[in-house]
Amino acid sequence: MNETDRLTIIPVSGFRQMTTFIQLPRRLYAGLPGYVPPLDLTQRDLLTPRKNSFFRKGRAQYFLAMRGNRAVGRISAQIDPVSMEHYGEPVGFFGALDAIDDLDVVSALLDAAGTWLRQHGMKLMRGPQTLDSNGEFGMMLEGHHAMPMVAMPWHPQWLPGMMDACGAIKVRDLVAYQMRTGPDAEEAHLVPASLRLGEGRLGNVTTRGLRMDRIDEDGEILRTLYNDAWRNNWGSIPLAREDMQSMIVEMKPILRPEHFVLIEQAGKPVCVALVVPNVFDISADLNGDPSPLGWLKLGKRLLRHEFHSARVILLGVSSALDGTALGAIMPALAITELMKRGRSLPYRTIELGWVLENNQPMRRLIERITPEPCKRYRVYDLSLDD
Repeated sequence: MNETDRLTIIPVSGFRQMTTFIQLPRRLYAGLPGYVPPLDLTQRDLLTPRKNSFFRKGRAQYFLAMRGNRAVGRISAQIDPVSMEHYGEPVGFFGALDAIDDLDVVSALLDAAGTWLRQHGMKLMRGPQTLDSNGEFGMMLEGHHAMPMVAMPWHPQWLPGMMDACGAIKVRDLVAYQMRTGPDAEEAHLVPASLRLGEGRLGNVTTRGLRMDRIDEDGEILRTLYNDAWRNNWGSIPLAREDMQSMIVEMKPILRPEHFVLIEQAGKPVCVALVVPNVFDISADLNGDPSPLGWLKLGKRLLRHEFHSARVILLGVSSALDGTALGAIMPALAITELMKRGRSLPYRTIELGWVLENNQPMRRLIERITPEPCKRYRVYDLSLDD
């Protein structure tokens, strides 16, 4: 075999290899229809231990697939004690899986991640997720040409078939929906007049936005309510206090009061939703690594809030309302409030995702407004038993 054709898998070490790891997807996928590279800066923050709160509890190893001196694929392997406790089994995770159209490369990367996890006592490998399920979660199956969205992964169309060829088993599919804002969408989502906040049967139910001068306090309300609402949902890992603090630091420059919907009953929080602007709206033409002029453009766009889309990243209803009529309508009331906020924000599209494929109550609610998912993702398992 020619030395330039020899495939090797190496653990990432040092700044230069880490830079290769971060930049590899845009090198591999440049020119593919639908692919838009994320900013290198945001990816470095996601993957660097001193930047990501994941590493306060978990650990990870990154790998590169090399053909001679050329990087042709990458993968992460990670262990998260919080996730293991949630699933109740010794499950490790893989993520950041990107590769050329070559089954040997994908198979070798999965083997490397699996070997590292097996050496640390794991019996099962699940993913992709980077780095946990509160980050980029699942492998894209459908929606390659849909609008790119913040923290929603993109994979080439050849990867799912290679996962099947490597023996990966489907665990769950996740879907995302894009909801247009404006009069037509509001018309499709009309709620009865008797269900208006602060009136009639909902006289003691009120809503408010984010208090920018008390953002840490509101962040803790959001974290507590989200963890309570999603505690029994498959794939949902509780947000730790430091996770929320990191999220606030990261998002504070782009957050506005209208991005936060808190519904209270008699002054007690019972439903919450958080929308974040889509960073791809202001960065898509900068190819991931802006020049000094590009950074100036990005800063100006950020200051002017030149976003035209956003994503609902957190939505939850208090377990105290489980099984009640009020609890059943809370998601609809939250979406109604989001639509109202859209009148004062520049967003034309709001993405709702991800949603578990078997979460029929939520899907029926969303499909009153937008009947079909815009994207579909899959989570896989691979056994690590010898």
